[in-house]
Amino acid sequence: MSEAADVAAPGANDRLVVAISSRALFDLSESHALFEREGLDAYRDYQMARENELLAPGIAFPLVQKLLKLNDAPPAAPRVEVILLSRNSADSGLRIFNSIEHYGLDIARAAFTSGASTSPYVHSFAANLFLSANPESVARALEAGVAAATILPSKAPTTASGQLRIAFDGDAVIFGDESERVSHEQGIDAFHRNEVENVDKPLSGGPFRGFLAALHRLQAAFPAGDASPIRTALVTARSAPAHKRVILTLRSWGVRLDEALFLGGRDKGPFLQAFGADIFFDDSHANVESARQHVATGHVPHGVHNKSKGAE
Repeated sequence: MSEAADVAAPGANDRLVVAISSRALFDLSESHALFEREGLDAYRDYQMARENELLAPGIAFPLVQKLLKLNDAPPAAPRVEVILLSRNSADSGLRIFNSIEHYGLDIARAAFTSGASTSPYVHSFAANLFLSANPESVARALEAGVAAATILPSKAPTTASGQLRIAFDGDAVIFGDESERVSHEQGIDAFHRNEVENVDKPLSGGPFRGFLAALHRLQAAFPAGDASPIRTALVTARSAPAHKRVILTLRSWGVRLDEALFLGGRDKGPFLQAFGADIFFDDSHANVESARQHVATGHVPHGVHNKSKGAE
């Protein structure tokens, strides 16, 4: 994604728009397994027969609740909108909307595609972020220039907070993967030399730069510090001396992150649990495996870590 595309990301206005798939919002594991075993007709009959039975919350449900709660802020604050994108038909998707109504989620816009890809509508709805349990849909959204992540089976944090807490990896998520490529191809010593030599050159923007900017604009509408309903964190494998370029890059963008953890390769999961992340975004398969044992986790299939395995 080009630098210009980062700045002019879809939805770059006062609203924070999050598009989410039905399988990320609700627990549809049983019916999805039926779909994979017996096909679309069996799935549709199953959902229509149970359309008055409530669905259990899914991995991203607490995140959506907290996002929508931000709309309780004064009218002058930027608003949050959550869009439902589902491969269900409108008939089989009625159970989903019944569950949305029961839980009091203010979700009014939706697209039901009857098995077709939902990714074309991510850009049409001007989403800043797309969350899905379908890796192919996520890859297509990323290709279209929208921040996107595959929601993985994860464990909810044990320390619940009233704040919305979002954590990001740095390279290949907030930033481009040019430095990560140096580490991947030449080793950690070459990586540190590269970061010291280029310390005053801002890193390029990664796929989540636009979403981070939109989140920052939303956060700026609230009081700073503990009184803010939003708290953000950078959780990166970087350590000194590679930390300085990150700090200066964020400063040059005019973006604030509340916490920055430079872990030097330590497992991220326990730190994310201590932070109480409602969701964590990372491109590395190893990192997301650690993280999802502790918090809701989204895999971002972008950058050098994902090239050998394709867009997952």
